[in-house]
Amino acid sequence: MTTIYDVPAEMLINNVAQKLKTNEKAKPPEWAGFVKTGAYKELSPDNADWWYVRCASILRRIYIDGPVGVSRLRSFYGGRHRNGNKPIHHAKGSGSIAREALQQLEKAGFVKNQKTGRIISPSGQAFMDNSANEVKSELVKTNPALAKY
Repeated sequence: MTTIYDVPAEMLINNVAQKLKTNEKAKPPEWAGFVKTGAYKELSPDNADWWYVRCASILRRIYIDGPVGVSRLRSFYGGRHRNGNKPIHHAKGSGSIAREALQQLEKAGFVKNQKTGRIISPSGQAFMDNSANEVKSELVKTNPALAKY
C-alpha cells in the first residue's frame, strides 16, 4: 500500500490540488484574489490556483502532524519578516486562509474536528493514499527502477 510518505511532497500536493479543483471540493472564497498569504509578504500569490495548492498542502500537513489547529498551521506557513534595518524575525501566516481551508476540507469530509484539533478522516486518508498511489505509478512509468520500492 502506497502512503504519502512514499512519494515526493511537491508531486503529491500538485496531484491533490488538481483533484480538488476538478471535483470542486474546495472553492476559493471571494476574497482569495486580493489577499496576501501573510502579513510578512509584499505581494499576493502568483499562482492562479494557489487556493487549491494550499488546501492540498494543509490536508497533507494534517495527515502527517494531526491533530493540528489554526495556530500550528499559521506557524508552519509563516516566514521571514523583514523589518528594514532591524533583524529578521519569524512571522506567522494568515489565520483566515488556514481557518477557511480547514472548514472547507471538513465540509468535504476529508477532515474531522476533535477537541484537540483537526485530524484526517478515513475518507481523507483514503483520498490521500489513492493520490499517492497515482503519483507513484507516474514515477514508475518515467523511471522503471523505482518499481522495486
